[in-house]
Amino acid sequence: MAMKKKLLSAMMCAAMVGAMVVPAVSVQAADDTVVYWSMWESTEPQGQAIQEAVDAFTEETGIKVDLQFKGRTGNREALQPALDGGTQIDMFDEDIDRVNGMYAKYLLDLEDLAKENDYEATANAGLMAACREAGGGTLKTIPYQPNVFAFFYNKDLFEQAGITEEPTTWAEFLDVCQKLKDAGITPMTMDDAYATCVIGYHLARLVGEERVVEIVTNGEWDDPAVLTMAQDIEELASNGYYSEMVGSNVWPAGQNTELALGTAAMYLNGSWLPNEVKDMAGPDFNWGCFAYPELEDGANGIETNNFGAQVFGINKDSKLSSEAFQLITYLTKGEYDQKLAEMSVGIPSDTSNTEWPEMVACAKPVIEQSTARFTWACGVETNVDITPVIKENFIKLMAGTMTADEFVAAMQAAA
Repeated sequence: MAMKKKLLSAMMCAAMVGAMVVPAVSVQAADDTVVYWSMWESTEPQGQAIQEAVDAFTEETGIKVDLQFKGRTGNREALQPALDGGTQIDMFDEDIDRVNGMYAKYLLDLEDLAKENDYEATANAGLMAACREAGGGTLKTIPYQPNVFAFFYNKDLFEQAGITEEPTTWAEFLDVCQKLKDAGITPMTMDDAYATCVIGYHLARLVGEERVVEIVTNGEWDDPAVLTMAQDIEELASNGYYSEMVGSNVWPAGQNTELALGTAAMYLNGSWLPNEVKDMAGPDFNWGCFAYPELEDGANGIETNNFGAQVFGINKDSKLSSEAFQLITYLTKGEYDQKLAEMSVGIPSDTSNTEWPEMVACAKPVIEQSTARFTWACGVETNVDITPVIKENFIKLMAGTMTADEFVAAMQAAA
């Protein structure tokens, strides 16, 4: 009995020692499998198109892919800790500025791979330049599903008001607004989610994005450009060019109930808008698009726009970087780039794919004329601590419940 107890005790001790010295091992994919974390949901059109492409890629090349759909929230919450913890992730995707910013230290330099594969022969030059700029002068990401932030409008309402040309200057824009109002049409609407994009665009048109960042970061709301911007917006409000609901619209109220249903003519938003409202707008909605107008004595014109894309990045620690780049090429060129655009009502990234979905074809001239880039909200959201205050007061300015002088004073006080 004593011998049995000693033997049992020895076995338990050995088990405990083994448990202490054997570290936990995270589950990794096979060495020959490309692990791809995607920002999409598997049920979304983008996810469905990517899954189809990945399946075809594996069948064609024999390269195995572990495609993991994380969704926007899942990707943003889990990707950084996973990369920090050494989880095998060979490639991932997200917004151009988020990937090149938050995950910069994990990105592989793609210059050589791009050259070896002659990748840029049919790539969008403006987007590739944007990726290099976002990557500090080096290509570290590959763009797909391009987008542009501009004025989207109802062509039928423009025609009804006798408007035959899209405005390119602020004076022309004011004339368009007045013609719409005279025709009994609300010129434009806005939702709370995108209010900062309006102030950002206007300020950046006046002084450039770099100066906008300085203003919001340093609290320099006494800059004369801020008052000029506020006065311009106050004029829009006082003339009745904004919807009466602009002060209370919570996204997506404005885009869904006013623009899509034809009670407002214009809405400053991204090229994803037509897809978002297509069920409300119906198949006969006649889409138009123009760049944010140029301002008198401004720092830039309609060649500078808030355009971007989702991008792919490859982990610098990946042992399958060449295979990952092959997959990226497969997704962003030819058949599956076109399929992704069609299924998601998006913009192709391969310039060889000249057929754009009808609903977003109106954005083509704006993207093609864009030679310089603003980032999201043109820099006005750089200081996250002040962003809610900017939004709150700017919405009041658009709604006509705050004057330009009061806006400036409120921002100075907040800073």
